[in-house]
Amino acid sequence: MITCYLKYVIDPYKLKEFEHYAKLWIPLVNRLGGTHHGYFMPHEGANNIALALFSFPSLAAYESYREKMAADPECQAAFAYAEETRCILSYERSFMRPMFE
Repeated sequence: MITCYLKYVIDPYKLKEFEHYAKLWIPLVNRLGGTHHGYFMPHEGANNIALALFSFPSLAAYESYREKMAADPECQAAFAYAEETRCILSYERSFMRPMFE
């Protein structure tokens, strides 16, 4: 299993827009083969950082998701919404391997 960790730098004045964007992606990731663990929104501390975590059985499954995502009209509409609202200033993506007991 791999978990994708996304760290977003968001416009704190467009938090509602980013929350809408986040709510679009949770069912999309799940529908396209991943398990979304949710978005983590600013509360205390930095008001411009949000996180998202979602997992796939393997890196190959993630790559398959990326191919499906590129052709999916709902995914493309979600990307377009973020571009239109400019709620995301930047992001960084990392892949983690969970470790349990």
